[in-house]
Amino acid sequence: MRVFNSPPPSEAQTRTRILQAAQRLFASQGFDGTTTRDLAQAAGVAEGTLFRHFPNKKSILVEVATSGWVEILTDLLTELSEMGSYKAVAQVMRRRMWNFHKNVDLMRVCFMEVQFHPDLRDRIQMEVINKMTDVAEAFFQTAMDKGIYRQTDAKLVAKVFLGMFAIAGFSNNTLMEPDASPQEMQQMAEGLADIFLNGVLAKEC
Repeated sequence: MRVFNSPPPSEAQTRTRILQAAQRLFASQGFDGTTTRDLAQAAGVAEGTLFRHFPNKKSILVEVATSGWVEILTDLLTELSEMGSYKAVAQVMRRRMWNFHKNVDLMRVCFMEVQFHPDLRDRIQMEVINKMTDVAEAFFQTAMDKGIYRQTDAKLVAKVFLGMFAIAGFSNNTLMEPDASPQEMQQMAEGLADIFLNGVLAKEC
């Protein structure tokens, strides 16, 4: 009887396994608490294989962080393009908050590490934050041109919008409990959207 062995994983598949393992470990143990040996074991590869794909542990962090943010950017692009109403901000915010909530540990690691790794900060700024701001700015400018939102600085509005759902997504024991339910997130999203769209001043009689 002939035994057919599975073909060895490709270089791309091995790289993906390393990044997936890194995301799990960085989220559960933190960047400093994870060794390259831990990463290799979790990915099911030799430590030498790890360094064949990445020069050091920090480069893995940069790749994991950037990939995670690119996914968030892609989701935001899709969400804004499919939004049926310019007033449906709460739906966008709730879904983005939920995604942030699911990855809050990893995102917190990224935010802490950017203080110590300028290359990580610069890459996230260039490849993610700037692009997210540009997408949101174009979205809000279109709404202003249509007369749905009042005319103001669209880039500033975009930064405020992105900042609101980022803070809501990262907050634990401040805006939202760490084990918040989908219903509580919905209420938070609707409250933030209401403040964003209508402000806090009472309407003049």
